[in-house]
Amino acid sequence: MDAHSESEGTHVFGSTVTRDDIVHNWLPRYTGVPVEEFGRYILLTNFNQYLKLFSNWHRVPIRGTDCEMPNATAKGITIINFRMGSANAATIMDLLTAIHPEACLFLGKCGSIKEEIGLGELILPIAAIRGDGTSNDYFPPEIPALPAFALQKAISTTIREHQKDYWTGTVYSTNRRVWEHDDTFKGYLQRTRSMAIDMESATIFTVGFHNHIPTGALLLVSDQPMFPEGIKTQESDRKVTEKFVSEHLKIGLEALRQLIENRLTVRHLKF
Repeated sequence: MDAHSESEGTHVFGSTVTRDDIVHNWLPRYTGVPVEEFGRYILLTNFNQYLKLFSNWHRVPIRGTDCEMPNATAKGITIINFRMGSANAATIMDLLTAIHPEACLFLGKCGSIKEEIGLGELILPIAAIRGDGTSNDYFPPEIPALPAFALQKAISTTIREHQKDYWTGTVYSTNRRVWEHDDTFKGYLQRTRSMAIDMESATIFTVGFHNHIPTGALLLVSDQPMFPEGIKTQESDRKVTEKFVSEHLKIGLEALRQLIENRLTVRHLKF
């Protein structure tokens, strides 16, 4: 790079850099898509299979395959694979302030903490415990992580229309991996009375609230990590994906379409 081009790159934001400048620059940088081409309703996922199904069903291309967060858009809905973990969850929720979406729904996988909640079952969380750490940069630890009630209500209605049932309660979010051997941590999880454990829900709820973005989540039970025979493997995850992911995605899409077609708002709070 010559001196002239390096100088241009250094001053891309101008003399004063605002948060708005950064997110408008970084959302396309992370996704490969111009800000104006995003849908107003967002589906978040950690897995490419959801992205491929969405692309095939709507006959639209997957964009940003050479970027950190590949995505696809159809009929006002954009699905984004933001990868895994609370840090990435916070990043995408910050970057989405560039478009101020009407609603943001996380379709994640989780581990069941309770023996009676089996593989392929759905959990509609009403709250998340903030064991993620990342959300502490946005609110004090004692502030609860809550989804937007109206969005969760729309998801609940859609699930029942599919003649399925679901569990509802609290999910524990952690940024820790490979804890399945740790009996002390597992005992702590049981004392929290949580139904499931994941890595992102608390972060998405907290950062979404911080950024005035209505958020919700519908979690698919992919493993039962409290028991040795229930710990996720590559093969067990493949079976769950083949059997349950398609309907998980359909329910998420239909919930957002319900909001779009009925022109319902989930901005029920004065932020």
